[in-house]
Amino acid sequence: MSFDPKAKMQRLQEFWISRASSEQRKGRAGRTGPGVCYRLYAESDYDAFAPYPVPEIHRVSLDSLILQMKSMDLGDPLSFVFIDPPPAASIQTAITYLKEQGALDRRGELTSIGSLLAQLPVDVVIGKMLVLGSLFNLVESVLTVAAALSVQSPFLRSSQHNPDCATARQSLHSNQGDPFTLLNTFNAWVEDLLKDHGLLESNFSTSSDGDRGQRRERLTERKKLHQMKRDHEQQESTKRKVLKMNEGQDEFSSGSDTEKTGRGKKDKKGSGSNVDIQEVKFKLRHNMSELQDAVSVSQDLSSRQQALLKLLLCRGLYPQMALPDEHNTSRKDSDQVFHTKNKQGVVMHPTSVFATDPEVLLVPEEESRDTEANKRESSKHQLLAFVTLLETNRPYLTNCVRVPALQTLLLVANSIDSNADCTRLVVDGWLELELRNPEEALKVLSSALTLRAEWERLLLAQLDHNTSRGESTQGVSRKTTEKLSEGLVRYLMYTEVIYSLRRITALQMQNLYIGPQTESGLSNLKSPGLGSLSPGTEAKPDPIKGGLQVTSFFTYNCLADSRDLYSECLRTFWACPNCDLYMPLTPLERMQHETSCRPAGEQQQEAEPESGQKSSSGMSSLSRVYHCDICNKDLTLTSTEILKHKRQHMYSANN
Repeated sequence: MSFDPKAKMQRLQEFWISRASSEQRKGRAGRTGPGVCYRLYAESDYDAFAPYPVPEIHRVSLDSLILQMKSMDLGDPLSFVFIDPPPAASIQTAITYLKEQGALDRRGELTSIGSLLAQLPVDVVIGKMLVLGSLFNLVESVLTVAAALSVQSPFLRSSQHNPDCATARQSLHSNQGDPFTLLNTFNAWVEDLLKDHGLLESNFSTSSDGDRGQRRERLTERKKLHQMKRDHEQQESTKRKVLKMNEGQDEFSSGSDTEKTGRGKKDKKGSGSNVDIQEVKFKLRHNMSELQDAVSVSQDLSSRQQALLKLLLCRGLYPQMALPDEHNTSRKDSDQVFHTKNKQGVVMHPTSVFATDPEVLLVPEEESRDTEANKRESSKHQLLAFVTLLETNRPYLTNCVRVPALQTLLLVANSIDSNADCTRLVVDGWLELELRNPEEALKVLSSALTLRAEWERLLLAQLDHNTSRGESTQGVSRKTTEKLSEGLVRYLMYTEVIYSLRRITALQMQNLYIGPQTESGLSNLKSPGLGSLSPGTEAKPDPIKGGLQVTSFFTYNCLADSRDLYSECLRTFWACPNCDLYMPLTPLERMQHETSCRPAGEQQQEAEPESGQKSSSGMSSLSRVYHCDICNKDLTLTSTEILKHKRQHMYSANN
């Protein structure tokens, strides 16, 4: 198994062993006695072998290693003295990936979530799922899914050709994706286990007498289990294992004395040799009543909870996303093609639920239409979030979950670039979304910015609370978390916007951005109060893309578009649904107002600075210097006051 750091893909391929491995294997022929080693290759091939195997650090992903180095404060990984230094490109790819996951900031320093991920003995994406799931009331489901994704799939490829296996598996399938199928499989397995012990229909909270009786019964059962485990270990320790040859297969069996001893113990203890030691260990590790409660919670997930769980999984897996090919409607099931950011032409793994049911990934014909520019518009575009990209004879996507494209990208993307009226969006430099209605485009983008800011604030507050052990910080209240989860679910499930989705080609990337602008070109873009779109950040010109970098992930009006030349004329009249404001605003001014304006009666829980600093900072963030040519004065006014001032001159001129 090797690893391609550029495509983030594991490769299972054949290769020649090394001379050192060959010598090691030769020693196995004489392990228990004199032997002869037969090598089925020429001596010239042996001489051409590499002297030693390729070091593991050259064959695996370096994400977890770099994260551990950062947590141990070992300095810059690029300058670290490794015994077998990996390629600098692999180290840089791992650093970039950790930045995309939020484990490292832009300077390469460990973030609060990165410090927590470094303490978890799992992959970065699995650990991120666990961290995100702790904020919402989905801990049991997230734990089960994360555990299932961190081990090998229980479904075998050979079972796909067995009709009985396919029929039995059908009841476990979930058209939401493989993680939900694994969740159903685990719940079904635990349910069968509870049925075998007669605990499924039991009521564990009938009365205090019942509780005492059950605790006594549980204690007696655990004593028996411990005794069975000790008897098994003692019996295994007295056996002498002898290597025998039977039709070319090695088998271990007991000696004559041990067999007699084993039979004697079996006669005394009963069916001691028939004990399933793994089942005994499982019963000792788990409380069946608690396991039943956990399964009941996972089985009773509503559609809203499933949507929230899907969003948490997607944010943990991002940027591991795949786009269905536009010609999949004309391909058969096994030939469905998908594209990732760094790898094109991948297919679905045969064990995936989408390999047998690809219709759920297609955009319905009745809910889409083709435009003049050969773009398919619909509100049902979907993407796939995947855990692993594996290449054997073909590159495969494994453990996939489907998500709505527009809503998910706006909530979890690392980079969002827009044109002047926000009808054209480019996500992470490889996906382009075009929205038909400018009004809907502004509304959906503004809602996403607000939800992301609140999500990030609550996540950081929870991490700070856990780090300080509750001494000086206050944790996130359940009411606040439920309010955020409700907003995320409503946005994910009930946002209906017509848009097109396509992958950006290398040729289109060459003329994608307008590039750095002069001060005169930026004067029309600058708007008061931009910093309020993202607390703690200040809008500033992007030195590479152009436009204004409003938040850490959103850059406004940086895409090359002929309409951008007239950005000053894009002010349109708009009525705020929360207040009586009705005036012409640019898209950026409107988003700023929607961020700060709330419905009557809704309380905003924000940290307030001192009163003196609050008024001065409020004026400085909402005001700008405006030179009036008629008055010939420099005035410090807000955007609304500037418009009123202009109207006064227009009214005076007309009279």
